[in-house]
Amino acid sequence: MLTSCQFISPIAWLVSKTGAAIALLFVTAACSSTPQPVVGPISATANPALGQENYQTKAATDYTLRAGDRLSIAVFREPDLSVDSIAIGPSGSISLPLVGQVQAGGVTSSNLALDIEARYDKAGLRRPDVSVNVVEFASHLVTVEGGVEEPGVYQFAPGAKLSSALALAKGPTRVAKLSEVVVFREVDQQMAIAKFDYQAVRQGAMIDPVLLPGDRVVVGISGLSQFWQDAIQAIPVFALFTRI
Repeated sequence: MLTSCQFISPIAWLVSKTGAAIALLFVTAACSSTPQPVVGPISATANPALGQENYQTKAATDYTLRAGDRLSIAVFREPDLSVDSIAIGPSGSISLPLVGQVQAGGVTSSNLALDIEARYDKAGLRRPDVSVNVVEFASHLVTVEGGVEEPGVYQFAPGAKLSSALALAKGPTRVAKLSEVVVFREVDQQMAIAKFDYQAVRQGAMIDPVLLPGDRVVVGISGLSQFWQDAIQAIPVFALFTRI
């Protein structure tokens, strides 16, 4: 026969486990809080040991058009030849009135405008004046997975950085392991992997790399934290059965 000291009621067990879980969460939160950044100039550099040698921190000054990007092409004084929106095809070309197929992928907007002007001039148009603008960077997609609030595939603007990818996914979750943020990138037709410590990135102690189209960002998840989060979410269900 159990004594009162030996018997533990389901409610007491629940309270003790709940308290332990909450206490652990407070400890975890305290340990994972973001350190204060050091004020003043910083000089974070890529760490080759973490696979960061091919990552840049500044966007290219001249944007090179890519397949999927959507353009507007204005031909001055020629509304019939102007195009409000046209997508660059998988082969990198676009089709325009009077001149047909024009290679757009792999060149800048200004160079494409000069090429179109030369083609219209050859076709008999008097002093053609062409401007090309990107209306949608549809080629710029990044996949964000793991310990983020809203995993998914997101479109980003040229020059956006790793921090932007996490912001697009509504930020890291409470169980995210910020010391293990991995970027998968295709380099020379093979997959390359680089690792980043996002807490160090936020402090300015590690580079915040510029994203490239097709990048895949995976934010690590703390297995222990995930276990306790699942346990706490299950507590109301357990408590419901203790009332029977």
